Amino acid sequence: MKYLQEVKTLLIDVLHLGPAGESLTSDSPLLGSLPELDSMAVVTLIGALEEHFGIMVDDDDISASTFATLGSLAEFVAARVG
Repeated sequence: MKYLQEVKTLLIDVLHLGPAGESLTSDSPLLGSLPELDSMAVVTLIGALEEHFGIMVDDDDISASTFATLGSLAEFVAARVG
């Protein structure tokens, strides 16, 4: 996946996961599995993704499936950038 590493790095930075975040893979579950990923963190993460990748994310574009795994989040970014 083209944007996986960049999304992973942003996720680690925004959620302050530190070295523990390095073990995340594309199949790693996010929403409901990372206690750091609460509703406020989702908003912050979306803002960071918009700024980093130069994309716009409408509220209607966001669903729980977007944040299901690191891979699904990277695919979402790829679709917006592409």
